[in-house]
Amino acid sequence: MQVDSLINATRQPSGSERTEEAFQRCILLQNSVEETTRKLKTLTKAAEPAPVGNYDQRKMEEERRLIRIREQLLALALELSPPQKQEGGSSSTKEDEEEEDSEEIETSDEDIIEDNDDEEDVDAKFTERIPDSGTDTFMVISTFKGEQEGDLTIQTGEVLMILSKNKDGWWLAQDSKGNKGLVPKTYLKVTILSENENEELDDSKRKSWPSTLSKLLDEGISYRGSHFIQPELSQSKLSFKDLFLDPDTGKVRQRAVRTSLTLTLWSCKSIPTPGVGVQVLSRHIRLCAFDGAKVLSNIHTVRATCNSNNVKTWSFSPRMIGILPSLLDGNCFLRCSSDSPELGILFELGVAYIRNSTGERGDLSCGWAFLKLFDANGAPVPYKTYELLVRGGTPYENDVELDPSITRGGINQSACSFPVHQVVFTNLPPCSVSVLPDTLVGSLSTIPLLVLHRQLLADVLLMDRATMQNADLICSPLLATFPEIVDQSDLLDALRVSHHCFQEIRDTDLLMKRFVSVYMENVYPLLYSADLPLPCWADETVENQRARVIFTSLKNTRTLNPSHTNSGHSPPCQKAFDISQITYDLLSMAQ
Repeated sequence: MQVDSLINATRQPSGSERTEEAFQRCILLQNSVEETTRKLKTLTKAAEPAPVGNYDQRKMEEERRLIRIREQLLALALELSPPQKQEGGSSSTKEDEEEEDSEEIETSDEDIIEDNDDEEDVDAKFTERIPDSGTDTFMVISTFKGEQEGDLTIQTGEVLMILSKNKDGWWLAQDSKGNKGLVPKTYLKVTILSENENEELDDSKRKSWPSTLSKLLDEGISYRGSHFIQPELSQSKLSFKDLFLDPDTGKVRQRAVRTSLTLTLWSCKSIPTPGVGVQVLSRHIRLCAFDGAKVLSNIHTVRATCNSNNVKTWSFSPRMIGILPSLLDGNCFLRCSSDSPELGILFELGVAYIRNSTGERGDLSCGWAFLKLFDANGAPVPYKTYELLVRGGTPYENDVELDPSITRGGINQSACSFPVHQVVFTNLPPCSVSVLPDTLVGSLSTIPLLVLHRQLLADVLLMDRATMQNADLICSPLLATFPEIVDQSDLLDALRVSHHCFQEIRDTDLLMKRFVSVYMENVYPLLYSADLPLPCWADETVENQRARVIFTSLKNTRTLNPSHTNSGHSPPCQKAFDISQITYDLLSMAQ
């Protein structure tokens, strides 16, 4: 309201005194906006006095609003700023300043781009650029680490979109993940795209969006499986809310939840593709429990395959056996205890890409689909095959078409012309997952391993501790490290391949001992092997190198070669030891 009032006041005829007063008000408002922006960045959802739905989206919208206000004030400050004195006492006009600033920019960039006769003049103090030409795209020529709040950390080779330019040399930029901040212009150079690449860039922008679920995964472990497999503490923090032992059998007590089902990802059709200047590294679906406002579970990823002759149709492996990776497993399970009437499953179709001309990497959403799990009367939807229409925009927007060209001009299209996602729902046998956490999404092939981990948790936390109030560190390498392999599907597959060593054992105590033994022999050494590179999503080189290290390690164990003896090979080189590798910290692990 203060900004609008100031802008309206400046439109009225006034003398130099009134103009000077307006300029001072503008500077004060600029300082106020900067202070508000700093406070906004420090806010967290936990600090809110009352529950706030869709918190991250609302915070992002507020940040955009403040950026728009700041840009308005910058432009207004230029208009109201008093004339500068030149040598000899004459004052320069605004037109002279703009001409000098324009010449300065053209001179500094003349070694990168050639002047065009129809190129628009540039105001060096403040320019709001419309990102629709190659000159708005800049490549990072040197890594810069943000030194203070509001700076954007950038890496060499990264491609940025410049939103505005300030005279002091700090430009407002946005990276491929949607992060915004100030960067020094000396770390950038102009990236010129060909006419075809510009058309492809515009086309991919119309048919893809920044991946919402990928961004949540990048923010930390809050939406990863490693977080949701941990036991949840009760309100008093003195016991567990979802982990109990059956006194008769000694096994984990089964728990019924509102939603427990399996789903099979079958295919996706008519999915738009990025331009030819973009190399697709991975096509995948991320899915989670969702109520229309917030994500309620971990985010599970399933990689899709497609035929090179028909890249708009994605398919999934309906059954995983042997050593095939669970990342391709189209059979998934979902458990969720939420009582929201809008509870459903969110499917986000995404691609990981690299741009050929610049080397820029990122994740894009090719659309999303949502299926409510309960009807208006609260009854569960029937178990059957569903074809879901894929929408554009973000999951928080319901009115964005994935490809407006399909319906443009009132042309009638058959149903198969629209992007659809096909999924099959079936009932999940209660005994198979009823001991798992109340909320969890994952691959059906990993259930036996998750059940064994849950049983070990119950044994250690409910039986082996001296008292329920004891919070000492627990010596258990498996409990300390199992969450890490849940987030690294290839290591979980290594344990799954070894599962046949103990799947026929019926005695619970013997089974748990064998489970721990196989884990420590096959997976634990891999997790801290110096030969195993850190996981990197959609990086084929890293994935192949990890696969070779894992296969070699398994081959050198008795799991895949029973006649093998330890004398035939040397142990793998291990990373430096840390106490966290063998100790389970109840206070930090439990939710």
